[in-house]
Amino acid sequence: MAVTAHVSHDRKECTLSVDGRFDFSLHQEFRNSYEQVSAAGMNYVVDLGRTEYLDSSALGMLLLLREYAGGDNAKIKIAHCRPDIKKILSIANFHRLFTID
Repeated sequence: MAVTAHVSHDRKECTLSVDGRFDFSLHQEFRNSYEQVSAAGMNYVVDLGRTEYLDSSALGMLLLLREYAGGDNAKIKIAHCRPDIKKILSIANFHRLFTID
């Protein structure tokens, strides 16, 4: 699987890790990974440390996660970005919608 989900023991944080290419081929897998977890009060971390490529459909998937998690009230951190992926997120102004580290 290219997307794995891990929920913390206290059930307050869900980490979604994307391995390899983050593109439209992962749409259903990415969506299933977070929809299996109750969004109420959940903090999300999208770990892109092993992500080699990110395209516009991945940006759309991140926006869908944000909507699912509560829109403006969502607590989502995008973590471990490679410089080229961080640049794409910056160009798309995602730093205004997500915490990026």
